[in-house]
Amino acid sequence: MTKEFGNPEVEKQEIVEQDQAERTRETRLYIPRVDIYETKDAIHVVADIPGADQDSIDITVDKNTLLIEARVEAERPVDYSLTYAEYGIGDFRRKFTLSNEIDQNGIEAVVKNGVLSLTLPKVGPSEAQKIAVKSA
Repeated sequence: MTKEFGNPEVEKQEIVEQDQAERTRETRLYIPRVDIYETKDAIHVVADIPGADQDSIDITVDKNTLLIEARVEAERPVDYSLTYAEYGIGDFRRKFTLSNEIDQNGIEAVVKNGVLSLTLPKVGPSEAQKIAVKSA
């Protein structure tokens, strides 16, 4: 690993699944690298998913778990066979546990040039309310 301008070069991390079901695709599975930023109103997740577009990315939220999955098809020139490769092609998967601060119905996603940008809006502050008391 070398450093240039303060940024370490990192290799893609492949997922080795032991407790998951068998996959139906014979391709490598990688963990996309992400940057996470927080603002007053939202949390922003920026993920590198090279080779993915809006049709190949699936994002689901279930029981406070955000799951990002992307299928990437290898582009190979016709009538050529691969002799040597330094860059592995494969699918991507990453899970995040969401806190109750996130408005799960307001999550937005945009992908451009293999970079996925997610906006996870925070739940607004709850307003004080008067509770009516009834007699039994």
